[in-house]
Amino acid sequence: MPEEEPLVGDGVTPGITRVADTVRRPVRPFTATIHAYLSHLHQAGFPAVPKPLGIDERGREVLSYVPGDVPREPLPPEVTGEDVLAALARLIRRLHDAAQGWTPPRDAVWATLPGTEDIPPVDTEAELVGHRDYCPGNVVFRDGLPAAFIDFDLARPTTRVYDIANALYWWAPLLHPEDRAPALTEADIPHRVAVFADAYGMSDRQRRELVPLAGRMVHRFHLTSRAAAEADPVFHRLWRQGVKDRMPRAEAWLAEEGPTIATRLTRPFPA
Repeated sequence: MPEEEPLVGDGVTPGITRVADTVRRPVRPFTATIHAYLSHLHQAGFPAVPKPLGIDERGREVLSYVPGDVPREPLPPEVTGEDVLAALARLIRRLHDAAQGWTPPRDAVWATLPGTEDIPPVDTEAELVGHRDYCPGNVVFRDGLPAAFIDFDLARPTTRVYDIANALYWWAPLLHPEDRAPALTEADIPHRVAVFADAYGMSDRQRRELVPLAGRMVHRFHLTSRAAAEADPVFHRLWRQGVKDRMPRAEAWLAEEGPTIATRLTRPFPA
C-alpha cells in the first residue's frame, strides 16, 4: 500500500489523505450523490474536477488527485489580478454548461452545515447543480491561473447567479476593505465584478439579479455561520477567530456599495 500523506488546508473536513494519485476522504450521506454529479461532469467534457473512483478497503471515498497549487488566505498578490478573475469566470461558465443537462437522482442527498437545517435557502429556483463554495482552498491553480475545482461537499441544486455571487464573495471580494487581503484593500470592486461578469458572459437579466441576490446570500452566510458556530466546535472556532465580525461588516458594506456595483454591471464595458 503506498504511503498516505495527510492533506491539511483551510477546510473543516478531517481525515483527508493523499495516496499516490488518489485522495481518500470519509464517506458522508451525500457522497454517492456527489460522485454521480462528478461523473456526469467528466462525461460532459469537464475534467477540471476530481474523478470518483469508488470506495476503498477502509470504507473511504476515493477520488483522483487534482494536481496544482491551492492558495491560502489571505490571498497572495499573485492570485488577485484581473486575469485570475477572468479565468475563474470562464472556468465556472464551463462547469455550469456541463452541469446544465444533469438531473440528480430521486434519492439525492445534499449537505448542510450543522445547525442550519431550518434556515431557508436563497437559491430556491434551481437551474443546475453548482459548486457553491469557491473559497480559495477549493480552487486549484496551474501556471498562475484557476484550472480546476475540488471539494464539492456543498454542491447542490442552485442558480447560475447564486454560484457567481458565491465566487465573487471570495474573489472580488464582496467584503469590507478591513477584511480583504492586503493586495485588495483598495481594489475597485465594481470594476472587478464587471470583469468577472464579462468573462462569464452574464446576461442582462443575470446582471440585474446579481446584487440583490448577493445581499440575500451574505445575510444568510451570517445566519448560517452563527448557527453552525452554536452547533459545532470547529465552526465555533472559526466564528470566534473573525467570522462574527466579518459577516456584519460584509452585510453593511454590500448594502452601501451594492448600487454602485449594479450600475457598473449594467453599463458597457470599456474597449
